[in-house]
Amino acid sequence: MNRTDTADLAALAQLVERGDPDRFLALMAAPPAARAPLLPLYAFNLEVARAAWASSEPMIAEMRLQFWQDTIEAIGAGTTPRGAEVIGPLAAVIRAHDLPLPLFAALIEARRWDIYRAPFADAAAFEAHLQATAGNLMWLAALALGAPGAAEPVVRDFAQGAGLANWLMAVPALEARGRIPLVDGRPGAVAALARSGLGRIRAARARRADLPRRAAPALLPGWQAGALLAQAARDPRRVADGGLAQSEFARRGSLLLRATTGRW
Repeated sequence: MNRTDTADLAALAQLVERGDPDRFLALMAAPPAARAPLLPLYAFNLEVARAAWASSEPMIAEMRLQFWQDTIEAIGAGTTPRGAEVIGPLAAVIRAHDLPLPLFAALIEARRWDIYRAPFADAAAFEAHLQATAGNLMWLAALALGAPGAAEPVVRDFAQGAGLANWLMAVPALEARGRIPLVDGRPGAVAALARSGLGRIRAARARRADLPRRAAPALLPGWQAGALLAQAARDPRRVADGGLAQSEFARRGSLLLRATTGRW
């Protein structure tokens, strides 16, 4: 890695540390060799997530998301546009690992939900949103670490649970911004949703052998998901109250354990 590459990645690390601290912790818990391909993906995800909230004017937010759609198309055409520090490293990772561009495009498109106040049409639309965002990001990360195609169902099951846990933690903030984050926000429905997420995590772990150890760091950002979903299943009112959380000792201890053993 040359000096420019190192400087680029250092800048992205600062970006992710500030804007997505839990994902940054998971990144730092990963083996050093895994960090370089993962960091541009996480920085891209952060930039796209921010773009949808960049302005209260929907047109401006749409333009920012369109910028990222155009950027992905340009990378696919073999050029590296200017405009954001993440673009060069992202293009390098995409090309080095032949990452599928439609997954990036779908992730960007899904973020349009953040711009407007329309609720999800139904449970299927909600699940599709989680798969397009959390699912696509985690699968892209796994591919960048050498996961075989056969591992996709495992990664996506785990990503569904992890994405749901993060979503439930964000419910109070989304509601404060005028969004309707849940198809059914009644306590019984929220508890059932949390149990479904736990079921997806269990299904993924039952097929752990399908994911090579070299790709396991891609799943580290979901290290808290099981504990958080279990909290929501036991006491769904914690979701609306913003009470889903682990102690700092439990957070860091469980991350260290999973990173050391590789047992996500």
